[in-house]
Amino acid sequence: MKHDRILALDGPLNFRDIGGYKNDKGQYVKWNKIYRSDSLSSLSEKDEQKLADRRITVDIDLRSKYEQNASPDVSWPGVRYVDAHIYSEDRKKNKGDNKLYRFVHHIPDMGDNWLGQIYQQVLLNTHSQHEFARIFAELIELPPEDALVYHCSAGKDRTGMTSALILTALGVDDDTIARDYLLTNELYDFAIAKQFPDDNEIASLVSKMNITKGEGPAIRGITETIRKGWGSFDAFFKKELGFSQHDLDRFRKMYLE
Repeated sequence: MKHDRILALDGPLNFRDIGGYKNDKGQYVKWNKIYRSDSLSSLSEKDEQKLADRRITVDIDLRSKYEQNASPDVSWPGVRYVDAHIYSEDRKKNKGDNKLYRFVHHIPDMGDNWLGQIYQQVLLNTHSQHEFARIFAELIELPPEDALVYHCSAGKDRTGMTSALILTALGVDDDTIARDYLLTNELYDFAIAKQFPDDNEIASLVSKMNITKGEGPAIRGITETIRKGWGSFDAFFKKELGFSQHDLDRFRKMYLE
């Protein structure tokens, strides 16, 4: 199957593959396996067929119940819907508010990185961790011939956090993860005009991104918090999300080449 970073669809404006990124061991995230998107409530019949042809069999909806009811996802042949709304409505579940917890885990202060603060709060929320664990469980149990998509409304914040966790698990560096996150901002003008850049143009666009200003540092609310708080993704994956090393090894074997 052709490797396309952007999957041009009639409805969604930000549907893309997270494959092709290189990790710290020289391996690459597999193409045509894990997709991220904005809302899937406006799929055309042609879009539905494209997703079915790519064997995308799991649709993970990260949106709130209100968003889901207001704009329900359109299904396509062979897909299974999973409700994994990331944001919790219960502030009491936020471990990050506990000073002892922050001290024990060396949780970094995001300073004036306000968006990074929000992402950190989500990462440390008990409900959110449960939903992140559900997403990883879906990925680990995904049949070899199938693919999966997760999405929120714009394909940026909740989808960006989920992408950061997945790419961190696969050993992709922080800068690459930040550039994938920022790509959403660049794509909407192209998407509205229905003139998507090709992969070479995207690669050039990504290489020129300034990840030190604006929203660039935001996703470090995920990556830095994991690294400084637990020392490694492996420790976070096991201690906070409840998986085993065997699960992580299996996950990496499935999605790296």
